[in-house]
Amino acid sequence: MAITASQVKELRERTGLGMMDCKKALTEADGDMELAIDNLRKSSAVKAAKKADRTAADGLLGLKVAADGKKAAMVEINIETDFAAKNEQFIAFVARVTDAIFEQGTDDIMAIDGIDAERETLVQAIGENVSLRRAVYVDAGDGVVSHYLHSDNRKGTLVVLTGGDAELGKDIAMHVTASSPMVVNQSEVPEAAVAKEREIATGQAAESGKPPEIVEKMVEGKVRKFLAEVSLVDQPFVKDSNMKVSKLLKDAGAEVTRFVRYEVGEGIEVVTVDFADEVAAQLKKDD
Repeated sequence: MAITASQVKELRERTGLGMMDCKKALTEADGDMELAIDNLRKSSAVKAAKKADRTAADGLLGLKVAADGKKAAMVEINIETDFAAKNEQFIAFVARVTDAIFEQGTDDIMAIDGIDAERETLVQAIGENVSLRRAVYVDAGDGVVSHYLHSDNRKGTLVVLTGGDAELGKDIAMHVTASSPMVVNQSEVPEAAVAKEREIATGQAAESGKPPEIVEKMVEGKVRKFLAEVSLVDQPFVKDSNMKVSKLLKDAGAEVTRFVRYEVGEGIEVVTVDFADEVAAQLKKDD
């Protein structure tokens, strides 16, 4: 059966794959569009699996907030390179996942129907590994969700605020994005993090050669400084370093009950491969 240009065009639009891949699939399926799509998806899964061990540490954030500020969603989807992160298909995929998380009210990306199959098709189309890393859905309850997304779509924050106004909420979200606090209040810092900081401070202070009672004071001072640095309300406000965030909130009669900050690629270990070693490994594989 002769394959027409319109068939190839339709298959490309439905799958996002290359013209030659689409023409070949239609030929093998004898013009059966649905069979061609199934076969391409199977092929995509195979090719995607070959790329799955490649580190995807670049990518984009997606963010969506309800008009009334009561609900919001944010996702991080990774891809291997900054260049591919600018691909229109990848950008559309991030938006699609963000919308789905928002509409379904879930933190579970994999709960979205058919999403992994879409991801595999995208891997096939772009030629880079794509990772569905994380998502968060926020219901503000009695408060409102404020947000900030940096212009490069790589850093963003959702803040749940009671009291204050939209401008304050945006300022707090921008501050969190810029200053990266760990928690809202010092009491929320995990005990393990405090213990680790105390251990480091003790080791540093012991090397000073000072008396034990002085060493103890030095350690406690360092721990207090650490707690203030990682707690949102104790940080100097990013727009006015002479004012703490706690004072800004108090003056506005507002309170932050929760925040979520994402930064693309944070915590992902990227293994750097020497180019010569990579070529040698490829040659050995081809032998």
